Amino acid sequence: MQSAKANYQGVWGNRIGFGQRPALLVIDFLKAYTIEGAPLYAPGVVEAVARTPELIDAARAAKVPVIHTRILYLAENCADGGMWVKKSPVMKAMVEGNVLAEFCDEVPPAAGELVIVKQYASAFFGTSLASHLHAQGIDTVVLAGCSTSGCIRASAVDAVQHGFRTIVVRDCVGDRHPDPHNANLFDIDSKYGDVVSREEAIAEIAKVTSECP
Repeated sequence: MQSAKANYQGVWGNRIGFGQRPALLVIDFLKAYTIEGAPLYAPGVVEAVARTPELIDAARAAKVPVIHTRILYLAENCADGGMWVKKSPVMKAMVEGNVLAEFCDEVPPAAGELVIVKQYASAFFGTSLASHLHAQGIDTVVLAGCSTSGCIRASAVDAVQHGFRTIVVRDCVGDRHPDPHNANLFDIDSKYGDVVSREEAIAEIAKVTSECP
């Protein structure tokens, strides 16, 4: 049987590259994924969190917007999570006052950085993110965060559908198991965006010299 790479070659996998105005989207780096013993604990996310500060620093230095997302339910019994929390009741930990819903200490939002609160997997679904990015003239969305097979994939698919060049930083996304992590990176890179190393992403971000309006 052909390998996946050979099977996709010449059909999928075109490169789209960076545009002129990137933004860095840091998705759901929350303590639920990094506190050992928590139901959502994912060693791959712990590793990704450790690698991401350098990427965030590069974006801030280049005056590239850094946007953070968090899952947070506000309605009684997480009713604003709809069918997702019925399918995945583990997500009910994402409520105000629960330490698991807090940002990881290594990658907190800086003063003035936009925080998007979401209730579903995609950072775009039911939020003002796409409108905000278009209003700022952003043409490229660089994704870091977790989990690769969940919120990263969902956000990557929606990003390209909203007309953004979509870049996923391989070293700065993580999951609870390497198989879904690698499979989803392969699929994203084939169909929805470019999967790049942290070093490549930082080099591209460093080329940005103008401030966003």
